[in-house]
Amino acid sequence: MMFFGTGLAVDAATIYTVKSGDSLYKIGKTYGVSVQAIQSANQIYTSLIYPGQQLTIPTAITTSDKDLLARLVYAEAKGEPYAGKVAVALVVLNRVDHPQFPNTIQDVIYSMDGGYYAFTPVANGQINIPADSEAKRAVEEALAFRGQGSGSLYFYNPAKTTSKWILSRPVTITIGNHVFAK
Repeated sequence: MMFFGTGLAVDAATIYTVKSGDSLYKIGKTYGVSVQAIQSANQIYTSLIYPGQQLTIPTAITTSDKDLLARLVYAEAKGEPYAGKVAVALVVLNRVDHPQFPNTIQDVIYSMDGGYYAFTPVANGQINIPADSEAKRAVEEALAFRGQGSGSLYFYNPAKTTSKWILSRPVTITIGNHVFAK
């Protein structure tokens, strides 16, 4: 079974029985899938779930993709607030889900535009530095919130950029030293 419109094309792999105290967010975070993907897989249109309910949990992204995304978050957002780390991960996931960009995490992270890598850590090799636990946690949270939020596709540090194009993009939020934009 394929799910479209969630950015995921996945096989339904797990049946989960809702327990008292569960929420779609908590379940999504546990399985590394978005709330939207769970809702779509189960044709749920609200956040209301009840104990005993059986939910189909779509297959999550691969461990290697999570690791790659966490390494990017670590390199791009070192020293930034936790919310900024989650937002960096969401930018990559938003790009995967957007028709203008490649449709895999790896292809988004290693993409090139005009002969330049889209993300500085790919160009300077910092993508190869192992992620810390906070970057890994930020990726899990971003996966749970995938498809929600402001839809940022870009981020930049205004003190370091000289790109007039990026400065022209509509700003969605500023967190720490990063400005996020569409």
